[in-house]
Amino acid sequence: MKTILLFIDGLGWGPPDASTNPQYSYGGNLFRLPPVQDSPVALAGGGIAVPLDAVLGVPGVPQSATGQTTLFSGVNAQGVLGKHLTGFPNEKLQDVLRQNSILKTLTQRGYVARFLNAFRPRFWELSEERKWTLSATTVATLAAQLPFFNLDDVKAGRSVYQDFTNGDLISRGFDVEPMLPSEAGGILAQQIRHHDFLLYEYFQTDKAGHSGEQAKIEKQLKMLDDFLGALLEHLQDDTLVVLTSDHGNLEDATTRRHTLNPVPLMAWGQGAEDFLLGLNRLDQVAAAILARHP
Repeated sequence: MKTILLFIDGLGWGPPDASTNPQYSYGGNLFRLPPVQDSPVALAGGGIAVPLDAVLGVPGVPQSATGQTTLFSGVNAQGVLGKHLTGFPNEKLQDVLRQNSILKTLTQRGYVARFLNAFRPRFWELSEERKWTLSATTVATLAAQLPFFNLDDVKAGRSVYQDFTNGDLISRGFDVEPMLPSEAGGILAQQIRHHDFLLYEYFQTDKAGHSGEQAKIEKQLKMLDDFLGALLEHLQDDTLVVLTSDHGNLEDATTRRHTLNPVPLMAWGQGAEDFLLGLNRLDQVAAAILARHP
């Protein structure tokens, strides 16, 4: 069995109101979530979804550092700190990921697991100490002692940049070709054939949510729809695609801040229904993935 975890930053599950929720106005289907229910709901593309509590009993609004650490470790990072923390993991959260990184656990169990995002050359100029202060996905990879993909891997079709159109790289002067979201989704479908587990992070959604501009959010959702649609189209029967987030944001265009809404846990492919069974908290996702790869 193979598993792909798509981490989409700032994707909450809000009310079905096209005037405030871009998921209902962007023109696609994969992210048009039905109203929240106690039981799993059907999704376009043959998927199903359940809502996850991202607050986890800690006062305040969910934030990135704690939410992502929770997702990639299975530990209630909010509970560890007693608060929600924005930005990148602090030392306590780094320690959580050093011990409990899902990439580390899978690697120790003998599985081929990778963080698919490619890094710019500047990353390799940083000291090891500095690298540990970066994103939760970076720390989770360092904890597993896994290599990082670079721009040569992007050119060769082995990796995908965080901006899967390569627009950001091109604007910075890097010699890479523009990429359609559907092409990026196809690369992910191809690469899972060489791995047991792949993690991909997309945070342009959170940036769009913080803009408060519904048109900008809709554009991100449409590109994601194309990306995910291509991935599902080329998916083999032995693969489960899991998509979730760290906190709400873009589902409410009336605010530029994070929300208290649940985040969706969406699944397509092999074992999707069994995978979602009994899950209702963000800190349960890692354990459910690890249960597929004992």
